[in-house]
This record gives sequence, C-alpha cells and structure tokens, in this order.
Amino acid sequence: MNTVLWLLFLSMTINYIDRGALSVSAPVLSKELGLTADRMGWLFSAFFWSYSLFQLISGWLADRYDVKRVYAAGFTIWSAATMAMGLLPRFEALAGARLLLGIGESVAYPACSRVIVQNFPENRRGFANALVDAGTKIGPGLSTLFGGLLVSAFGWRALFIGLGAVSLLWLIPWILLVPRGASDGEKGPRQPSIGYGELLRNRQLWVTSAGMFCLGYVWYFLLSWLPSYLVSERGFSIQAMAVSGSAPFFVMAAATVLGGWLSDRWIRRGGDVSRVRRTFAVCGLAGCGAAMAPAVLTKDPAAAIGLICAACFCLGVYTSNVWAITQTLAGSHAAAKWTAFQNFVGNLGGVVSPALTGWIVARTGSFLYAFFGAVAVVAAGALCYAILLGEIRSVRWKGGER
Repeated sequence: MNTVLWLLFLSMTINYIDRGALSVSAPVLSKELGLTADRMGWLFSAFFWSYSLFQLISGWLADRYDVKRVYAAGFTIWSAATMAMGLLPRFEALAGARLLLGIGESVAYPACSRVIVQNFPENRRGFANALVDAGTKIGPGLSTLFGGLLVSAFGWRALFIGLGAVSLLWLIPWILLVPRGASDGEKGPRQPSIGYGELLRNRQLWVTSAGMFCLGYVWYFLLSWLPSYLVSERGFSIQAMAVSGSAPFFVMAAATVLGGWLSDRWIRRGGDVSRVRRTFAVCGLAGCGAAMAPAVLTKDPAAAIGLICAACFCLGVYTSNVWAITQTLAGSHAAAKWTAFQNFVGNLGGVVSPALTGWIVARTGSFLYAFFGAVAVVAAGALCYAILLGEIRSVRWKGGER
C-alpha cells in the first residue's frame, strides 16, 4: 500500500496547489480585473459552495463505486477547471470555474478516507492520515512560494494554465499502478450499508462536524487571505510574500507528520486511543488560538510571521489526528459518508470565512477583527473535542458492522 499512500499524498498536494492558486494570484488578479475586497471574498467562497454541497454526493459515490475510477474522474474535472481559470476574462466566468473546481475536488477526502480505513490498522492510521494531510499543507506552501514567483515573472493566467496541465500527469501512475478496487458488490456478499439517516442520528457526527467547521473557518481564512494580508497590511512585496507566506504551510506539514507519528507510537506503546486522539486535537486547536492573537497585534513583521508559523504548527498537531478520530468512530462501512458529511460542514467554514473576512477588511480597512474572529472560532473547536465528543470508540451501527 505504500504506492497508493504516496499517490494519495501527491494528489492532495496537487489539490491544494490548484485551489490555492487564486490566493497567491489575488493581489495581481484583483488589480488587473478591478475587483474589490468584497468581490474577491465572494470569488474565494464560490469554490466552497459547490465543494461543500457535493461532499454528500461524493461520499455516496466513494462508498458505492470503485474508488479508483471515482477519484480519477474528480481529479480530471478539477484540473480542467484550474486551466479554465487562466483563460476566462470576467468575474462571473471565474466564479463559474471556481464552482467547477469545487465539484471536482469534493471527491478527494471521502476517497482518501475510504482507502485508508480499509487498508491501515488503527495503530497506523495516524501516520497514514498525517501524510495525506501533509499534502494539504505542502500544497499551499508550494503554491505560495513558486506560484508567487511565477505570477511575478509570467502573470497570473500562466500560473493557472500551467498548473492545470501539469496536474493531469498524476493520472498516469494512478491508472497504471493502482489496482482496480472492487466495489462492495464485487467483493462477495454485500455488507449492510450505513445510510445517511442512521448516520445523522449519531451525536458524535455533529460534534466532529462542528469541530471541522472551526478548522475550516481558520484554515481557509489563512489559505485565502494570508498572501493579501502580508502584501496589503504588512507591506511585503510579491516576492517577499511568496517566501514568507509559504513558511507557515511548510511548518504545518511537518507538524502533522510529526503528530501522526507520535500519536501512533503512543498507541502502540499502550496508550488509550480515545485519550491520545483527543489530546492532540484539543492541544492543537488551543495552541493555534494562543499564537494567532498576538500575531496580528505585534508591530514587527518578522514576529508576526513567526507567530503565524507557531499557530500553523499547532493546527498541524490537530489535523494529524482529526481524520483518524473520524475513521475510528465510523468504521469501514461508514467512513466515506461520515468523512463526506464532516467535510461538508467543515467547508461551510470555508464559505463563511473568506467572504466575511473580505467584508470586514472592506469596511474597517484592517485584518484585526478578522484575526480575532478566527481566534474565537478555533477556541470553540477546542471545546467541542474537550467537552462534547465523548469516548472515541467504534460506533455500533444497526445497519452494519458491530
């Protein structure tokens, strides 16, 4: 399964490079097309409208059909949408391409979760999830670093066209090296299916989804607006932003891999699964909020970058275990659907955060209150995992495994 795991990691890296390209292009694109902060906020959010809504459909598809084919189809759609962004002339057309990008990328998390829960035992899922999650952090780092330099040298349109075309190359090893995964119906007697009705009656689903909303709000606040914040409020050039703005994402990637490895090691040495996963989740979210508040208050740009890196390190500690929590609770029969619904709610944070941040900045001329709002949201997420979640044990489904 090493080949599959590394291809999943690479696919999520590409996923986040493609979706993050708008953020690094925003300072140049908005000026060229005459888009206000309000309109840029809506353009950022457009992706999350379709991405969130299609999570439920993608979860059903990943549970029902061959994951290899479902993922390949979604990957093709999002790569084509990325290329289209570089060819379209108006705000409305760009928003349409962002909606299409969200539809294609909605397949990623349900597909990855189903593959991991079927092929990795509990004491290896922390690292497997962390490696895949690291791709979601390395992607924005690469997008910010090299994307900023490419935009500076060749313009924002070349960035989108190049990314979309190169992304399609991932399909070659996926098609050639990954064996076709049989759908449930092809494995022999069909296992009882866990429907969304039974799933939605589970209290813990709503708690993990609320926690994911808090992550989504803060993560997409940083992913969408960090480059613009560094340029407009901290006075960075595009080149300086590319270097400094990429650092928090690379730090987060390292933290999530380290957190996944440490949590698995703790469990293999006899640590209680529930205690281990909860500790990483709560400490990560709380630490993120503690670092973000002073980041916006300091007058020193270097200190601000350092504090944002610290916040992202803590956020990586959280994300290293969040999907392992989901997979333990859901089990193999419900992992894709639980992941899909949780990611649906989480990405509603991605709908709210970029648009609300654009509205705040447009009316106050500052990111101060936007940062404070993110701190409050991440603190609420820590409370969800600390107080409301309960024991992290496999759910006894009426319609499936026991």
